[in-house]
Amino acid sequence: MGLIEKRAIKSFREGAYNKLRKEINSIAGLPVEFEVNWESLSVPDYSQLYEEGFTKVYFTPVINAFKEITSDSPGKDALKNALKKIVIKNEGAIYYGENAYSFDNGVLTINHEPCTNIDDIKERTDVLSKILSSNI
Repeated sequence: MGLIEKRAIKSFREGAYNKLRKEINSIAGLPVEFEVNWESLSVPDYSQLYEEGFTKVYFTPVINAFKEITSDSPGKDALKNALKKIVIKNEGAIYYGENAYSFDNGVLTINHEPCTNIDDIKERTDVLSKILSSNI
């Protein structure tokens, strides 16, 4: 990771990341542990897309899916009882939501390329909602 990428990641972590985490925690109704492999999210020559890409690829679908799931008390309780941690990484050149999510032992793993298919938020949200609804 070069200096340009390090600066872009630092800017995201100090700004949008904290706000997005707080929103997710608020919707989930509990403090969710986050594990982000920042090194793997660094894509050379795309640092100008980090804030938009990280937000739309990793966080907005989670926020949307959590809002859908927690729209009633059974959903709120199920999410609170099941979710322990969210892992975010970019390993294995995964570009589509259908392959990007897994939920196992309370850990939601998001493995998606951060700068590809950025605007496919609805597709990622739908896949994530289905996976979570089936597993919590």
